Amino acid sequence: MDDVLGLLYELRRKINEGFNVPIAGKVMINKDELLSVIDEIENILPQEIKKANWIVNERQRILIEAQKEGENIIKEAEDRINKMVDDSEISRMAYEKADAIVSNARKNAREIRIGANEYAEEVLRNLYTYLEKTMSTVKKGIDQLKGIDE
Repeated sequence: MDDVLGLLYELRRKINEGFNVPIAGKVMINKDELLSVIDEIENILPQEIKKANWIVNERQRILIEAQKEGENIIKEAEDRINKMVDDSEISRMAYEKADAIVSNARKNAREIRIGANEYAEEVLRNLYTYLEKTMSTVKKGIDQLKGIDE
């Protein structure tokens, strides 16, 4: 992302350093230099999109892992319940403890899932905002280039 921001800064600098045309309110700039910077931005943006895709895939992996971990915890709790002696007092205590473990496991799995979703959503929103700003700046640069040619 820093590369794109640096290139956008360079694009803005080149436009600002262009030769002002009196009365017309336009700036003469080196078209090849600006197009070169735009080409670099276009080359970098697919990398940023790959990063966004990686974040989405990583989020999915975390969710799947959290779900499996929760299921394993629940299965272990159920296995412990089945292995306990069926004596009334011990069984009652075992069932209570097992229920607490299962409840805690479900709570932990839910919290992990919620946290992973929130993290992924925040990262994607930040990336979306950044990409919007970047695309807006690139469009302005292209529009300014079009205005110069006209």
